[in-house]
Amino acid sequence: MHIALFFGSFNPVHLGHLSIAQHVLNECGIDEVHFVLSPHNPFKSTDDLWDVEKRWELLNQSIANNPKFKASDIELQLPTPNYTTLTLKHLESLQTGHTYRILMGSDSFASIQQWQSPEHLLSYPILVYPRIDSSFSTDYPNVTLLDSPLFGISATDIRRMLKAGQSVRYLVRDEILDLLNQ
Repeated sequence: MHIALFFGSFNPVHLGHLSIAQHVLNECGIDEVHFVLSPHNPFKSTDDLWDVEKRWELLNQSIANNPKFKASDIELQLPTPNYTTLTLKHLESLQTGHTYRILMGSDSFASIQQWQSPEHLLSYPILVYPRIDSSFSTDYPNVTLLDSPLFGISATDIRRMLKAGQSVRYLVRDEILDLLNQ
């Protein structure tokens, strides 16, 4: 099985994430997209990071209607701090027979040389989706720039809007609107 691993804090998951994942299923020969919930991105502050149980519930509710989307808690089971390379090594040790591709935004890929063990990460096929105001070099043989739609949706903006009491309808799945306001 060909699986795209979509790593993220999903703080919260939104329609941009879901649309990118569906694009990958449609266009990249992928059988499933696994949304790998990261407890904490080491490059980001924890100041605005929602509780992991809440993010897990929001993620599961958001993808429940698509059997090709799976929520993965693998990073929640590994020691912290955890890094993508350690998660990949753990998956390799399971010897599932699956092939994995990493799915990430161009903003994240632009800093991949600063990640732990970038050479290990770059040994995997990486699918990069464009982000507004982000550019990067595709001088790597395993990297594919997706011709996917650009979305101006950000989890940061969603959190800001919620704090201000504004509606986030049409930015997230309707199924999670009530959960977001708890």
